[in-house]
Amino acid sequence: MELTQNPSVLELVRKTAELTTPKEIVWIDGSEAQLESLRKIAVETGELIKLNEEKLPGCYLNRSDVNDVARVEGRTFICSRTREEAGPTNNWMDPDEMKAKLHEILRGAMAGRTMYVIPYAMGVIGSPFAKYGIEVTDSIYVVLNMAIMTRIGTKVLDALGDSSDVILGVHSKVTLDPENRYIVHFPEENKIISVNSNYGGNVLQGKKCFSLRIASVLGRREGWLAEHMLILGIQNPKGEVRYVTGAFPSACGKTNLAMLIPPEGYRKNGWKCWTVGDDIAWLRVGPDGRLWAVNPENGFFGVAPGTSQKSNPNALASTSKNTIFTNVVLNEDDMTVWWEGMTKQPPKGHLRNWKGEVWDGSDGTRGAHPNSRFTAPAENCPCISEEFFKGTGVPISAIIFGGRRAKTAPLVYQSRDWAHGVFVGATMASETTAAATGAVGVVRRDPMAMRPFCGYNMADYWQHWLDMGEKLPNAPKIFNVNWFRTDDNGRFLWPGFGDNLRVLEWILKRCFDEVGADETVIGYEPKPEDINLDGSGVTVETLRALLTLDAESWRENCAGIREYFEQFGDKLPHELREELEALEKAFAE
Repeated sequence: MELTQNPSVLELVRKTAELTTPKEIVWIDGSEAQLESLRKIAVETGELIKLNEEKLPGCYLNRSDVNDVARVEGRTFICSRTREEAGPTNNWMDPDEMKAKLHEILRGAMAGRTMYVIPYAMGVIGSPFAKYGIEVTDSIYVVLNMAIMTRIGTKVLDALGDSSDVILGVHSKVTLDPENRYIVHFPEENKIISVNSNYGGNVLQGKKCFSLRIASVLGRREGWLAEHMLILGIQNPKGEVRYVTGAFPSACGKTNLAMLIPPEGYRKNGWKCWTVGDDIAWLRVGPDGRLWAVNPENGFFGVAPGTSQKSNPNALASTSKNTIFTNVVLNEDDMTVWWEGMTKQPPKGHLRNWKGEVWDGSDGTRGAHPNSRFTAPAENCPCISEEFFKGTGVPISAIIFGGRRAKTAPLVYQSRDWAHGVFVGATMASETTAAATGAVGVVRRDPMAMRPFCGYNMADYWQHWLDMGEKLPNAPKIFNVNWFRTDDNGRFLWPGFGDNLRVLEWILKRCFDEVGADETVIGYEPKPEDINLDGSGVTVETLRALLTLDAESWRENCAGIREYFEQFGDKLPHELREELEALEKAFAE
C-alpha cells in the first residue's frame, strides 16, 4: 500500500519498479513491528546473525561480500551537466551516458526480490534544518541501517507532503559485481543511484551521498554549508557550554575528539564534553549573525578496530544495544563480537573471522576487517548532547581543521581572519602511515576533509566558503591543530585523546577574547604558559618544540600547495592564491 500521494515519490517508485521488476513493493512505515519482522527475515536468509540478547540486546552481525568492504572513490561519480562543474577532484561522466549505463545494469535487477521504499529525514523531522529523501532498495541491510542512521517512516512523508524538494535515490545489490559497481550523484536533479554494492557509505544514501555530496550542492544553492565535521559542546566550570566543529581526514582522531573525555584534573574541576555529532555538520547563518550547526544524522557509522574501553569508552558504550556490526569477529560460544584493539588478545572460544572462517589469531591474520563497522543509535552515547534531539542547531564559536603532520604544522594555531582560515582549510593535508598504504610520509591533500565528498568543483566550494564569510557578522574563528608532531625518533610529542581538551580550552579562550597569542607568519600561536599542562606529562620545553615552525618543512609545504592549486586553474579564488604567495614570501630563503 502506498503511504503518500506525493507525485515525485510515486513517479520514482513506479519507474524503478518498471525497470527492476521486483516481486513486491514494501513501504517502510518506521514502526518497530515492521522493522522486527524484517530483522527476522534477515536472520532466516543469513543476511544477519542475531547476537546474545542478554549481553548485546537488539544487536546483529552482518558479513558483507569479500569484495565489498569499503567506499570506492574510483567508482563514485558526480554527473553534473559539465565536467568543469564536477571539477578535477571528482570522477565525471555525461549524465545521459551514465543513466543509460545504469539503466542497463538495473534492468530486471530486483526480479524475485522485494523492493523497499524508505522515506527518511536528514535532521529532526519538521525542524528548519531538515531535508527529506526517498531511497528505493532491494536490501534489508540498507533498510535496517537507515533506520538507525536516519529518521524514517510515515512521519517523514507527512512532513514532506506534496513538496518536490526531496532527494530521490535508487539502490540495488544487483549481483555485487565490482566491475559494474557505481555510486552516482546527479546534483542538478537531486538524484542518487548506487548499484552492485551492499556496503555502508556506498548504499546508505543518507550518509555521504546525501548529507555531503548532494547537500554541499544544496548548500551552495541555498546559502549554507554541508561539512564533514564533528560538533562538540564543551562545558566549563561556570556551566557555560561553547560549541566547536572540526574537520579531520581519516585516522586523525575525529571520533575520539567528538566523544572526548576530559582529563582527570579537568573532570574534578567540573569540565564536561557533549557530543552533538561525530561526522556531519550542516551549518546555517542564524538571525544573530553566528553560524549554527546541526548533525543531520541519527546514528554513528563508526570504524570498529581500535575502539576500546581505553581509547573511546563513549563510542564503545554506544554499541551496547540495538547496533548492527559489519565484518567483525564472532565468538560463537556466547554470540558476542570482537575486533582488533578492543582488547589486547582475542577472547577464548570458538571464533569466526569477518569472512565467517574459523579463526584464532595464531596465523597472524586479522579477525575483523580493518574497515569493519558498527551502526549504533546516537541516543546510546553516554555523552550525547540534549541539543542533538532538538534540531534547532548550536552556535559555533570555533572551526577546527586538523591533519597528521610529523614536522610541519604546530600543535595549534589560529588564522588571522576568515579568508586566511579558508586557506588553512583548503590546504589541509595528512601524511600516510604505514598501515594505510605501505608508504610512509606521503602527503595527501584533503581540503576541509571534503576531497571525496564535495559534490561540485572544489574551487567553487572554496569560493562558497569565502562568500559565506561575507554573510557572517559574527563568524567563528578558524584554527588548525596537529596532534601528531613527532621527535627525531618518531615518538609523538603530544599525548592526544582527552588531553586535547587543553588545546580546545585555549581555542575557546581565543574565541571569547580571554587570552592573548603570539603572532607568527602562519597565524596566532599560544604563548606556552597559556596552555594548561598540569597532569599532562608534557613539559614547557616540549610544548615549545610543538609550537616551532621548521622553515624547510614549510617551504616543501608551500610547493605542495602550489602544485595542488594548479589543477584548478583560473577558478581558484584569488584570495587563496594571495594567501599562498604571502606564505611563500614569509618562508623564502
